[in-house]
Amino acid sequence: MNIVKYPLLVFVLTLIVLWLSARLGGYFKKNRPSMSEGEQQDFGIILGATLTLLGLIIGFTFSMAISRYDQRKNYEEAEANAIGTEYVRADLLPAADRARVRGLLKSYVDQRIVFYKTRDAGRLRQNAAATAKLQDELWSAVRLPASAQPTPLFALVLSGMNDVLNSQGYTQAAWWNRIPTAAWGLMGAIAICCNMLFGYGAHRDEARPFLFLVLPVLVSISFFLIADIDSPRGGIIRVSAQNLESLAQSLRDAPPPDSETR
Repeated sequence: MNIVKYPLLVFVLTLIVLWLSARLGGYFKKNRPSMSEGEQQDFGIILGATLTLLGLIIGFTFSMAISRYDQRKNYEEAEANAIGTEYVRADLLPAADRARVRGLLKSYVDQRIVFYKTRDAGRLRQNAAATAKLQDELWSAVRLPASAQPTPLFALVLSGMNDVLNSQGYTQAAWWNRIPTAAWGLMGAIAICCNMLFGYGAHRDEARPFLFLVLPVLVSISFFLIADIDSPRGGIIRVSAQNLESLAQSLRDAPPPDSETR
């Protein structure tokens, strides 16, 4: 199981591991003679540098998650634009083909909205099958009349349908594009080292045990936020299908084909 798909689980596990790391550092401190003043200064430099490195890596990883989130948002907008454009270009088809293409496009928009909203794995598989079937039907609906009358106008319709189909592929690729597992592992290893050093350098941990929670909690919240943004389906922060929903509503409110004018 890939735990980074479940941000809340990432938070809980990270908090436990980092808190234990801080306590482990405190345990090592108990079993070692007190550091001299020079050693304390050197240790402070090492701890500061390590914490700075952790902060930079967290910031860099957060930037990676944000860029992927923005990419998913942009592709949702691009999908809606491509479908809406092709719906208008269907005017260039004969009446029977035009009605069929527009009916299929309405169903296709509904399936794309389901893709963005559902978290259920079974329903997602059904959606993938339905989407693939609709794509085949859409392509056949424009390819047959274009083959019968290969004109520049029909070529425009074919190009628009190609954009519709490609936009779905780009969206799927963006949803698969996640922060690499190796990056998570390296960031986690540095966080563990930082918390061990933090625990090792703490003073009188028995008197203020809550201090051992400060750094683990802050780092765990950072990890949770990164995992949440980077998880398209498992997180709280998700890409909404607002452009596709707006398009679906406009298509439902569109007048019948016979009454439309260009």
